[in-house]
Amino acid sequence: MRERYERFMQGRYGLDEFGRFLWLTGVILLALSIVVLPIGLSHFFWIFGIAVWVYDDFRRFSRNISKRYAENQVFLTKTAKIRALFARQMNLLGQLKTHHIYRCPGCQQKIRVPRGKGRIEIRCPKCQTKFIKKS
Repeated sequence: MRERYERFMQGRYGLDEFGRFLWLTGVILLALSIVVLPIGLSHFFWIFGIAVWVYDDFRRFSRNISKRYAENQVFLTKTAKIRALFARQMNLLGQLKTHHIYRCPGCQQKIRVPRGKGRIEIRCPKCQTKFIKKS
């Protein structure tokens, strides 16, 4: 069965970031169609969600790889700032497990110090201000 699928998908575009976005958008629209059932907009959300999924499947099974690649590149360039913001926030959350992040009282520079060192004197590398914090 897997070989048949791989043979079918050979020469087709497949899944990319724009496809994942379309799939998730379809899921959200279909979920909204259930939530807004009393309001009367459920048919709109349901039809639009199915249309987004159909377009996603069209892109996934397309043999025009250059056109789908160009669509994905446009999507990536338009969403680059948002994706970078989320990446920075995820990186910051990962650092909070092992480090404290303080702001210098003099220049507001962020300073990262390791956790578990007790009360330490921190010297700002930018303005040389010294302050005491618990790590």
